[in-house]
Amino acid sequence: MPSKIEDYALIGDCETAALVSREGSIDWLCWPDFSSSACFASLLGNQKNGYWQISPAGEGWKSSRKYRDHTLILETIFESDEGAVRLIDFMPIREQNSDRASDIVRIVKGIRGSVNLTMALSLRFDYGRTVPWVTAMDGDGIRAIAGPAIVVLHSSVPVHGENLHTAAEFTVNKGDRAWFTLTWGESHKPDPRPVHADHALKDTEHFWRHWTSQLKYDGLYADAVERSLITLKALTFRPTGGIVASATTSLPECLGGPRNWDYRYCWLRDTTFTLLAMTNAGYFDEAEAWQDWLLRAVAGSPDQVQIMYGLKGERQLVEWEVDWLPGYENSRPVRIGNAAADQIQLDIYGELLDTFYHALSGMGRHTEEDFRVLILLLDHLETVWQLPDEGIWETRGGPQQFTYSKMMAWVAFDRAILIAQRLGSEYPVEKWQKLRDTIHDQICRNAFDKEKNSFVQFYGSQQLDASLLLMPIVGFLPASDPRIRGTIEAVERELMPGGLVLRYDTAKVQDGLPPGEGVFLACSFWMVSCLKAIGREPDARTLFGRLLSLSNDLGLLSEEYDVGRKRLVGNFPQAFSHISLVNAAFDLEGRDGARRRAHNHDPAQVEVKA
Repeated sequence: MPSKIEDYALIGDCETAALVSREGSIDWLCWPDFSSSACFASLLGNQKNGYWQISPAGEGWKSSRKYRDHTLILETIFESDEGAVRLIDFMPIREQNSDRASDIVRIVKGIRGSVNLTMALSLRFDYGRTVPWVTAMDGDGIRAIAGPAIVVLHSSVPVHGENLHTAAEFTVNKGDRAWFTLTWGESHKPDPRPVHADHALKDTEHFWRHWTSQLKYDGLYADAVERSLITLKALTFRPTGGIVASATTSLPECLGGPRNWDYRYCWLRDTTFTLLAMTNAGYFDEAEAWQDWLLRAVAGSPDQVQIMYGLKGERQLVEWEVDWLPGYENSRPVRIGNAAADQIQLDIYGELLDTFYHALSGMGRHTEEDFRVLILLLDHLETVWQLPDEGIWETRGGPQQFTYSKMMAWVAFDRAILIAQRLGSEYPVEKWQKLRDTIHDQICRNAFDKEKNSFVQFYGSQQLDASLLLMPIVGFLPASDPRIRGTIEAVERELMPGGLVLRYDTAKVQDGLPPGEGVFLACSFWMVSCLKAIGREPDARTLFGRLLSLSNDLGLLSEEYDVGRKRLVGNFPQAFSHISLVNAAFDLEGRDGARRRAHNHDPAQVEVKA
């Protein structure tokens, strides 16, 4: 049975990532990149579906762990009365523009006494289904081949085959060391070159320490901000600049239920938040690479823009179910691909324009030629903004006139005006102003419920939605507007069981799935920013502190949190949670995280519908 979600650590090489348990077992790895099929998939099944464990033999030992300072190098200490060892796990950063394959390096060092250890390697390609052909190599390892992939194990200790897996038994005394390297390559090419374990450790530590030294944050929450940014860097597909939402698929939002999705793709929803987190922290290279990925991904016909893309901008993300995997704690189905890529979500146009504006104003990026691509999107949005859509949360209960979607259409035209003002050329600004104000007036008339004193999820609804917390953040209305305070307080009253924020009430909103999911951590970080904005800073800091306490012992967060079970749920680690953490931390330190708006009319004068 796999470990609890919070009991996993992340290691990665900025092209793929693995999850390592407290027991020293790698239970999830997709090779060679995030969206490839998994060769270790016991996370969504059991040990028959692939794993790689190094741990002390027998019972009576305990473990503790940490990341080496300012890095993604994991150190797990196993100790008992007989002795203690340190297991060092990491993935070296691949050399760009070379044939350097992908590696996992595992080094065991003796701390005290004498410890007997075992190593068990079970490679199962194609999401835990395919048993490879394994042969011994001359010297110190094995070669495993299945179709296009080859994985080569080298080690400092003898290994042998045993019941369709590779095993080793060895003893480490104080001062001793043993090492194992696992390398992926293409089976039609010569065997991938082995990596030198100690040299790789030194190079990997240098990479991460150099990268973290660029961080421009020295506030109260420095450790959490740095760990979140390291996590975001690890979830970046270095060759293209795309950032995946998570390294996993189908970790359940509700244990035992069907809310299980593949998050190994890049969402447009996250674009502005990601850009702001990176630029505020001083990581302009990553922000620029993310922008370049974005412009390449959306290139083409305006009516074919998707809500998400693959690592390289792929559009075909066909969803299918893996029927041979039982799912994490029997949470079925296990999904590969994501059918939400075919949904219509009008908010993405606002995200694109908002990201473009912030890149232009904050980094001096982009030209008039770049903007002409977005003008085509604006022309298309002009014809479709009044249509219903599936909304930010990709519900599968049918389209609605979602308030958030309309607001982001407003953002699109609002930011287009700001961009035009900066570029100084002739653009249809008057038309955009009229559209912007029309959308703003419509939302204020049709989405505000006087009885609740709050905006609502969609026109005609009485349900709330945590995306409404973004209204002051994107600048739709100022935090001083009584309707914004009313909305924040309504969300606090109706969507915060146990003091944390739900996306919406799944028991009341028909979203096409059985009710029940955890509280959404990104939304809870939005609430931090909102509370600060309306003058409740002590409450904001209290909530932020509680959210930090929900991270695991390594500072990692999943998508959601199950308040009743007191467990992290959803895909892990989740980029959106860590992005929102970073932005909330900057807000609490006094940096204005609100996105600038262009209009100056008094929205308080707009009549609202009862």
